[in-house]
Formats: sequence, structure tokens, C-alpha cells
Amino acid sequence: MRRFEELAWSETPRGEISLRRRIEPTLTVDVYEVKLGDEFLMSSLFTVAEVELARLGLAQAKGEHLDVVVGGLGLGCTARAALEDPRVDSLIVVDAMPEVIDWHEHELLPDAPAVVRDERTRLLLANFFELAASPDGFDPGAPGRTFDAVLLDIDHTPHHLLHPDHAPFYSLEGLQRLKAQLRTDGVFALWSDDPPDEEFMTLLGQVFDRVEAHVVAFDNFLTGGQSSNTVYVAV
Repeated sequence: MRRFEELAWSETPRGEISLRRRIEPTLTVDVYEVKLGDEFLMSSLFTVAEVELARLGLAQAKGEHLDVVVGGLGLGCTARAALEDPRVDSLIVVDAMPEVIDWHEHELLPDAPAVVRDERTRLLLANFFELAASPDGFDPGAPGRTFDAVLLDIDHTPHHLLHPDHAPFYSLEGLQRLKAQLRTDGVFALWSDDPPDEEFMTLLGQVFDRVEAHVVAFDNFLTGGQSSNTVYVAV
């Protein structure tokens, strides 16, 4: 097996995007990485917090029949973790990049089969932030449909954005529009690469009834210590 392989490459309006597989010699495991231009977007080496985004968010969701939206398909970790909850009846995964959806539909990633072969899953090529701001919502086939949970992992943090166009979402008005997409007792959960941000927590508290910030720690063999991400959960 080759130590490095570029599985897919495309030119996009935001630069070159590529999916690569390499063998990590320290751990002797396959690592899948996504690179956009010169920036590494994601790696399968560290996915603990992406999984916890689904688990922590859905732990707060009420009911035995849940309709869920995931913003950002990525490597499929959050979507797969959401589908492991037997209460999930339907899952819409929104991604703005056709290349990422194509990788999953062609099952180039380890988690892809569990996501795309599940009858509850629909992959939707769209801009999550535009749908979140629209009164029609996240389901083009059912305008105004509401959901039990929205799980978001697109930007690095509420302040470190992949694109300036995302900024209006992280405002009082943007979060209020997102809340309108949720049912009573609905949950909004957000992944962030930074420690809990008090300013953002205050903003969430102006929109939602209950807000928590969970620090998700994981071993980082690159540093020999631990690293952490944050999962915000707002109900």
C-alpha cells in the first residue's frame, strides 16, 4: 500500500480542494485529510469532538422520533455519530461543496458507507447559512419544516470563519433565525476549535433558554499531551 495517495482533487471558487490518504508512521494508521488551498480543513486523526458534537447535542434532544440537520459533511464523523442514535428518524446533511458530497457518494472515506447507505440520510448540496436565514428552512421539499436538532461544524470558531459571508449567522439576528428552524425544546450544537468564548456564550444566552459549553479533551500524539475543542449546546 502506498504511503501517500491523493484520492480526489478539484478546483473550486475558494481554491483547490483535495482529499488525501496517508499512513501515519507513528501510529501505523491510515489518515484522511482535506486541504483547501494551503489550509488543512480536517483530519481523521482527531475526530473525538466531531463525534461528541452529535452525542452531546442529541443528548439534550427530547422525544423518540428526531429530525436532525447537520451543517458540514466533512469526513462524515458527526453524521455517522448522529445516525448511531436510534431515535433519529431523518438526517439532512448540508454541505456547500459538491466535491465533498461526491467523495461520500463514491465512498472514498471510511465513514461514508454508514452515512450514505442509511435510508434516513439525505445529502443536500446547499449553503447552510443561507438556509438557516431563510424562512423556508433546511428542507427544500417541505418549506418551513422545523427540526429537533441542528448540529453545526463548518467554521473553525464563531470568530475564525472559513468565509466572511458566514459572519451574519453568528449575530443575535442570525441565531434568532436559526432558532426559528427548531421545534419546541429544540437543540442547536456547535463545534469550535477554541476554548469556550464568554462573549459567544452571552450571545447564545440572549436567544436560547439554556446554554452549555463542553470542553472535549483528547490525546494528541503530535504534542505528547492533550488538546481540546469546544462543543456549545443551546436548548
